[in-house]
Amino acid sequence: MEFFKIKKDIPFMKHAVAFNAISFITFVAAVFFLFSRGLHLSVEFTGGTLMEVSYSQPADLNAVRGQIAKLGFSDVQVQNFGTARDVMIRMPAVKGQSSAQQSEQVLTALKEADATAQLRRTEFVGPQVGDELAADGLKALAFVVVGIMIYLAMRFEWKFAVAAIIANLHDVVIILGFFAFFQWEFSLPVLAAVLAVLGYSVNESVVIFDRIRENFRRYRKMSTVEIIDNAITSTISRTIITHGCTQLMVLSMLLFGGATLHYFALALTIGICFGIYSSVFVAAAIAMWLGIRREDLIKHHGNKAAHDPEDENSGAVV
Repeated sequence: MEFFKIKKDIPFMKHAVAFNAISFITFVAAVFFLFSRGLHLSVEFTGGTLMEVSYSQPADLNAVRGQIAKLGFSDVQVQNFGTARDVMIRMPAVKGQSSAQQSEQVLTALKEADATAQLRRTEFVGPQVGDELAADGLKALAFVVVGIMIYLAMRFEWKFAVAAIIANLHDVVIILGFFAFFQWEFSLPVLAAVLAVLGYSVNESVVIFDRIRENFRRYRKMSTVEIIDNAITSTISRTIITHGCTQLMVLSMLLFGGATLHYFALALTIGICFGIYSSVFVAAAIAMWLGIRREDLIKHHGNKAAHDPEDENSGAVV
């Protein structure tokens, strides 16, 4: 399915150096902010107090957040769990104040606003648990990266595998750089979004790489640069349809999903935008600079390759 078809190939690779220079500067800036400012980790990673409160009527989460904010607590996560009447509250640890004191102070404020508020459960999440979650998250990220490399190396060629991993890690680091620069809260849902972006970005790279391989078989008189430009141009319509529909869903979560889904949707939004950019200008360009050739992707049966009638129309677009 295509909304439109471009008759003349767009010379993307002509501007590859300029766009990759921008990517490199953005990547370096993201790494700088990660080391200088660090991530603003949520309660799951740093430890804190977890409360479960129930109401007789559906709870107004914004009102609950406002009541807790008046107490001076910052970075508090408030969300429904189970039913609309049940609320889960996560608060970071405060020096000089125990978990019991925190929960008692919060419950008192909630009861003043609504006498039906009842404490169901309270517990302290220690920093050791947070360390384990951070370690597990890094392991998950490492397994995803290794799995993607193995898959691409087996399906295409090692040059494509290296190019795709560099592009995907470029996306992940830039997402983390945004969170470090603006000090947005980095929680488990955000980590899940980062892992989702890895898979989403590599899917776009695979589509382009698959078209490049197909073009090498079809257009034997075209140069590598022309092959790549043709592959990217011919998949633009598909890219707009796929990413446009996905972004509409993510934007709906970002605008209407509330505080619980805000940073999750924000990470996905950044990842989708940079995922398109990296697949076109980073992954394809790196594969070109690594010297990808027709011989790398096509196994010839004998010394003489079969004649392709499309050769005469090497400038056509698929």
